[in-house]
Amino acid sequence: MELCYGYGKETRSFSLADANLLCEATQNPIPVDVTGMEAVQEALARPIGTPRLRDMVHAGSRIVIVTSDITRPCPSNVILPALLEELSLGGVSDSQLTVVFALGSHRRHTEDERRRLVGKEIFSRIACVDSGHNGFVRLGETSFGTPVDIDKTVAEADFLICVGNIEYHYFAGYSGGAKAVMPGVSTWEAIQENHSRMVLDAARAGNLHDNPLRQDIEEAGRMLGIDFILNVVLDEEKNIIRAVAGDVKKAHEAGCEFLDRLYKVSLPKAADIVITTPGGFPKDLNLYQSQKALDNAKYAVREGGILILAAACTEGAGSGIFEEWMTAAASPDDLLSRIQTDFRLGGHKAAAIAMVLKKNRIFLVSDMEPELVRSFFMEPFASVEEALSEAFACLGRESSVIFIPHGGSVLPQIRRGSGSPPASAPKALS
Repeated sequence: MELCYGYGKETRSFSLADANLLCEATQNPIPVDVTGMEAVQEALARPIGTPRLRDMVHAGSRIVIVTSDITRPCPSNVILPALLEELSLGGVSDSQLTVVFALGSHRRHTEDERRRLVGKEIFSRIACVDSGHNGFVRLGETSFGTPVDIDKTVAEADFLICVGNIEYHYFAGYSGGAKAVMPGVSTWEAIQENHSRMVLDAARAGNLHDNPLRQDIEEAGRMLGIDFILNVVLDEEKNIIRAVAGDVKKAHEAGCEFLDRLYKVSLPKAADIVITTPGGFPKDLNLYQSQKALDNAKYAVREGGILILAAACTEGAGSGIFEEWMTAAASPDDLLSRIQTDFRLGGHKAAAIAMVLKKNRIFLVSDMEPELVRSFFMEPFASVEEALSEAFACLGRESSVIFIPHGGSVLPQIRRGSGSPPASAPKALS
């Protein structure tokens, strides 16, 4: 069997015997009526929990649209034209608008990247800036003790709209909704405090309502005041197949419910070997982002099995702190000990990988230097074929394999009563 996957901006493939393939874990088949911009327009016409956007805005007010940065697959260039048309019907002019790219803890964009994110026409009409360009404003602290330090342009808006895509997040539960502002347009200090809760058991992918880290995000969003959201769900080819708009909580929950029907994938049992990829560019720009696919895939592999991650990582590690933590540690245990006494953004990714390494070996197929990969406690390979051959040599030629071509999207669920031990994540740190 020939299996294909995204790698950087290209498509690659590998062969696998039918007898070894337990399953290919892909999105569930769900009927979709409208897609793309039409889906966005339909969501704007039927907002959840609010009036139509055109009836909420006023001429002369300062309106800020927060949207995703280049590391996210959110198709802002498809979403924004429909959003701007709705605002125009409410009497809003281009001069009232500012688009803020939510960088979170990521690097700043080049001008060309900002232009590509929104499209040439919108970039020429509307001010488009990175978060933090004009400083931050402190609005107080959440009940969890997280400082609510928000981008000044966003904090001073008369009307705030948050745009994004909804997918699983390995400790925030889901992306989208208020996550656009925390961590999207927050300070490093604020993000670090919020993310320190990733070590709690309830801070996991697919958990929304009793996730303390997500609750902290929602509280920060309430303190700021988010007037309207427009979120989309993408299929595995990054096409918009559902959009939700309206109230930051109600619309987001509706989007999460759809995501579960689409991407919570039932598997017969945990496999000996799991092959996964983030799905290509931009999700595999660096290891910092590609880790999300690894974190979902861990639910599909048995303890003692092997995870093969294929991610181009053309920008390398993607974070100086992440790289320093990985290379400075003598073992994964060092990372798990360090995160409990010295929580730092970047270091949290290192700890997340260490939690996987406690139960599974990780084979990394990437463009990174082999020695750097080894310093990350992973085993480097030039191709999936080579990695798979070594995995069979280690575990036996009859080993079962699950292939997850879009690991950042699919959340595996082992069917109960399947006769196989559940594929579980390593226990959270205590």
